[in-house]
Amino acid sequence: MVGIAIARKKKCIVVLSGGPDSVTVAYWAKKRGYEVYALTFRYGQIADKEVKHATMISQSLGIPIKVIDLSSLKDVFVGVTSLCDRNIKMTSDFSQPIIVPFRNAIFLSAAVAYAISVGAIEILYGAQGSDEAFYPDCRTKFYKAFEKAARLGTDTNISIKAPLSKLTKAEVIKLGAKLGVPFHLTWSCYLDMDKHCGKCESCINRRKAFREAAIPDPTEYAE
Repeated sequence: MVGIAIARKKKCIVVLSGGPDSVTVAYWAKKRGYEVYALTFRYGQIADKEVKHATMISQSLGIPIKVIDLSSLKDVFVGVTSLCDRNIKMTSDFSQPIIVPFRNAIFLSAAVAYAISVGAIEILYGAQGSDEAFYPDCRTKFYKAFEKAARLGTDTNISIKAPLSKLTKAEVIKLGAKLGVPFHLTWSCYLDMDKHCGKCESCINRRKAFREAAIPDPTEYAE
Protein backbone atom coordinates (compact mmCIF):
# COMPACT_ATOMS: atom_id res chain seq x y z
CA MET A 1 0.00 0.00 0.00
CA VAL A 2 1.38 3.39 -0.99
CA GLY A 3 1.22 5.98 1.75
CA ILE A 4 -0.15 9.42 0.95
CA ALA A 5 1.76 12.32 2.44
CA ILE A 6 -0.44 14.90 4.11
CA ALA A 7 0.96 18.42 4.20
CA ARG A 8 1.00 19.88 7.68
CA LYS A 9 0.02 23.44 8.30
CA LYS A 10 2.67 25.82 9.58
CA LYS A 11 2.15 26.55 13.25
CA CYS A 12 2.28 30.04 14.69
CA ILE A 13 1.79 31.68 18.07
CA VAL A 14 -0.37 34.80 18.18
CA VAL A 15 -0.05 37.09 21.19
CA LEU A 16 -3.75 37.86 21.61
CA SER A 17 -4.77 40.75 23.83
CA GLY A 18 -8.41 40.76 22.78
CA GLY A 19 -8.06 44.14 21.08
CA PRO A 20 -8.81 44.76 17.39
CA ASP A 21 -5.15 44.79 16.34
CA SER A 22 -4.12 41.40 17.73
CA VAL A 23 -7.47 39.89 16.79
CA THR A 24 -6.99 41.02 13.20
CA VAL A 25 -3.57 39.32 13.26
CA ALA A 26 -5.18 36.08 14.47
CA TYR A 27 -7.79 36.18 11.70
CA TRP A 28 -5.10 37.06 9.15
CA ALA A 29 -3.01 34.06 10.22
CA LYS A 30 -5.99 31.69 10.13
CA LYS A 31 -6.93 32.97 6.66
CA ARG A 32 -3.40 32.27 5.46
CA GLY A 33 -3.64 28.68 6.54
CA TYR A 34 -1.60 28.73 9.75
CA GLU A 35 -2.36 26.42 12.63
CA VAL A 36 -2.83 29.16 15.19
CA TYR A 37 -2.09 28.94 18.91
CA ALA A 38 -3.19 31.95 20.94
CA LEU A 39 -1.49 33.24 24.05
CA THR A 40 -2.90 35.89 26.36
CA PHE A 41 -1.75 37.34 29.66
CA ARG A 42 -2.81 38.57 33.04
CA TYR A 43 -0.11 41.03 34.02
CA GLY A 44 -1.90 42.98 36.72
CA GLN A 45 -3.79 45.18 34.26
CA ILE A 46 -6.90 46.99 35.40
CA ALA A 47 -8.69 45.81 32.25
CA ASP A 48 -8.42 42.14 33.17
CA LYS A 49 -11.51 41.50 31.05
CA GLU A 50 -9.12 41.56 28.07
CA VAL A 51 -8.55 37.91 28.91
CA LYS A 52 -12.27 37.15 28.65
CA HIS A 53 -12.46 38.79 25.23
CA ALA A 54 -9.31 37.07 23.97
CA THR A 55 -10.88 33.78 25.03
CA MET A 56 -14.11 34.59 23.19
CA ILE A 57 -12.12 35.40 20.06
CA SER A 58 -10.21 32.12 20.24
CA GLN A 59 -13.51 30.30 20.49
CA SER A 60 -14.88 32.16 17.47
CA LEU A 61 -11.80 31.12 15.49
CA GLY A 62 -11.74 27.58 16.83
CA ILE A 63 -8.15 27.88 18.05
CA PRO A 64 -6.57 26.89 21.38
CA ILE A 65 -5.62 29.62 23.84
CA LYS A 66 -3.40 29.60 26.89
CA VAL A 67 -3.80 32.19 29.63
CA ILE A 68 -0.51 33.00 31.33
CA ASP A 69 -0.84 34.42 34.82
CA LEU A 70 1.81 37.07 35.40
CA SER A 71 -0.44 39.14 37.64
CA SER A 72 2.33 39.56 40.23
CA LEU A 73 3.92 41.96 37.74
CA LYS A 74 1.46 44.49 39.13
CA ASP A 75 3.93 44.91 41.99
CA VAL A 76 6.61 45.83 39.45
CA PHE A 77 4.39 48.27 37.55
CA VAL A 78 2.85 50.05 40.55
CA GLY A 79 3.70 53.73 40.47
CA VAL A 80 4.77 53.38 36.83
CA THR A 81 1.76 52.81 34.57
CA SER A 82 -1.88 53.85 34.75
CA LEU A 83 -2.85 50.56 33.13
CA CYS A 84 -1.99 48.75 36.36
CA ASP A 85 -2.16 51.45 39.03
CA ARG A 86 -5.50 53.12 39.74
CA ASN A 87 -3.72 55.90 41.61
CA ILE A 88 -2.18 57.17 38.37
CA LYS A 89 -4.47 59.34 36.27
CA MET A 90 -5.81 57.69 33.13
CA THR A 91 -5.43 60.27 30.38
CA SER A 92 -7.41 60.77 27.18
CA ASP A 93 -4.28 61.66 25.21
CA PHE A 94 -1.06 59.68 25.00
CA SER A 95 1.06 60.11 28.13
CA GLN A 96 4.12 58.32 29.48
CA PRO A 97 2.19 56.43 32.20
CA ILE A 98 0.17 54.66 29.49
CA ILE A 99 3.28 52.72 28.55
CA VAL A 100 3.73 49.39 30.33
CA PRO A 101 7.53 49.06 30.38
CA PHE A 102 8.89 46.25 28.17
CA ARG A 103 5.49 44.56 28.11
CA ASN A 104 5.80 43.14 24.61
CA ALA A 105 9.25 41.76 25.39
CA ILE A 106 7.81 39.93 28.38
CA PHE A 107 4.96 38.53 26.30
CA LEU A 108 7.20 37.58 23.38
CA SER A 109 9.57 35.75 25.72
CA ALA A 110 6.73 33.52 26.88
CA ALA A 111 5.60 33.15 23.27
CA VAL A 112 9.06 31.93 22.24
CA ALA A 113 8.99 29.24 24.92
CA TYR A 114 5.47 28.22 23.90
CA ALA A 115 6.49 28.11 20.24
CA ILE A 116 9.28 25.69 21.02
CA SER A 117 6.94 23.49 23.04
CA VAL A 118 4.37 23.14 20.22
CA GLY A 119 6.78 23.22 17.29
CA ALA A 120 5.69 26.61 15.94
CA ILE A 121 8.01 28.47 13.59
CA GLU A 122 6.55 31.96 13.82
CA ILE A 123 5.34 34.33 16.50
CA LEU A 124 2.95 37.10 15.50
CA TYR A 125 1.85 40.12 17.52
CA GLY A 126 -0.35 43.11 16.86
CA ALA A 127 2.05 46.04 16.73
CA GLN A 128 0.76 48.47 14.09
CA GLY A 129 2.06 51.58 12.41
CA SER A 130 0.11 54.13 14.45
CA ASP A 131 1.85 52.92 17.62
CA GLU A 132 5.45 53.10 16.36
CA ALA A 133 5.97 56.73 17.34
CA PHE A 134 4.81 56.14 20.92
CA TYR A 135 5.67 52.59 22.00
CA PRO A 136 9.30 51.41 21.73
CA ASP A 137 8.35 47.73 21.86
CA CYS A 138 6.04 48.13 18.86
CA ARG A 139 8.83 49.25 16.55
CA THR A 140 10.33 47.14 13.78
CA LYS A 141 13.85 47.61 15.15
CA PHE A 142 12.71 46.19 18.46
CA TYR A 143 11.08 42.99 17.24
CA LYS A 144 13.83 42.30 14.72
CA ALA A 145 16.40 42.61 17.53
CA PHE A 146 14.23 40.40 19.73
CA GLU A 147 14.06 37.83 16.96
CA LYS A 148 17.86 37.65 16.92
CA ALA A 149 17.90 37.11 20.68
CA ALA A 150 15.20 34.42 20.41
CA ARG A 151 17.18 32.56 17.76
CA LEU A 152 20.35 32.73 19.85
CA GLY A 153 18.47 31.60 22.94
CA THR A 154 16.77 28.64 21.27
CA ASP A 155 19.25 27.65 18.56
CA THR A 156 16.40 27.78 16.02
CA ASN A 157 15.35 29.98 13.10
CA ILE A 158 12.17 31.10 14.84
CA SER A 159 10.60 34.25 13.37
CA ILE A 160 8.91 37.14 15.15
CA LYS A 161 6.65 39.24 12.98
CA ALA A 162 4.22 42.15 13.22
CA PRO A 163 2.08 41.78 10.08
CA LEU A 164 0.34 45.12 10.70
CA SER A 165 3.47 47.20 11.25
CA LYS A 166 3.02 49.16 8.01
CA LEU A 167 -0.67 49.87 8.55
CA THR A 168 -2.40 52.67 10.43
CA LYS A 169 -5.04 51.68 12.95
CA ALA A 170 -7.77 52.72 10.51
CA GLU A 171 -6.23 50.46 7.87
CA VAL A 172 -6.17 47.63 10.43
CA ILE A 173 -9.91 48.10 10.97
CA LYS A 174 -10.48 47.94 7.20
CA LEU A 175 -8.43 44.75 6.96
CA GLY A 176 -10.23 43.24 9.93
CA ALA A 177 -13.59 43.99 8.33
CA LYS A 178 -12.50 42.18 5.15
CA LEU A 179 -11.38 39.20 7.21
CA GLY A 180 -14.67 39.03 9.11
CA VAL A 181 -13.29 40.05 12.51
CA PRO A 182 -16.14 40.20 15.07
CA PHE A 183 -15.23 43.64 16.37
CA HIS A 184 -18.09 43.54 18.86
CA LEU A 185 -16.15 40.82 20.71
CA THR A 186 -12.95 42.86 20.96
CA TRP A 187 -11.94 45.00 23.93
CA SER A 188 -9.79 48.15 23.86
CA CYS A 189 -10.64 50.08 27.02
CA TYR A 190 -7.98 50.47 29.72
CA LEU A 191 -10.67 50.27 32.42
CA ASP A 192 -12.83 47.41 33.66
CA MET A 193 -16.31 48.83 33.18
CA ASP A 194 -19.24 46.94 31.66
CA LYS A 195 -18.89 49.10 28.55
CA HIS A 196 -15.92 50.85 26.97
CA CYS A 197 -15.45 54.07 28.92
CA GLY A 198 -15.15 56.15 25.75
CA LYS A 199 -12.72 58.56 27.40
CA CYS A 200 -9.38 56.80 27.81
CA GLU A 201 -6.71 57.13 25.14
CA SER A 202 -7.37 53.63 23.83
CA CYS A 203 -11.13 54.19 23.48
CA ILE A 204 -10.53 57.47 21.68
CA ASN A 205 -8.10 55.80 19.26
CA ARG A 206 -10.62 53.00 18.67
CA ARG A 207 -13.41 55.46 17.85
CA LYS A 208 -11.14 57.46 15.57
CA ALA A 209 -9.98 54.36 13.69
CA PHE A 210 -13.51 53.17 12.95
CA ARG A 211 -14.50 56.68 11.85
CA GLU A 212 -11.49 57.08 9.55
CA ALA A 213 -12.01 53.59 8.14
CA ALA A 214 -15.68 54.38 7.45
CA ILE A 215 -16.58 51.08 9.14
CA PRO A 216 -19.59 50.99 11.52
CA ASP A 217 -18.36 50.91 15.11
CA PRO A 218 -20.27 48.21 17.07
CA THR A 219 -18.75 49.28 20.38
CA GLU A 220 -20.90 50.33 23.32
CA TYR A 221 -19.34 53.34 25.03
CA ALA A 222 -20.33 54.67 28.45
CA GLU A 223 -19.70 58.21 27.22
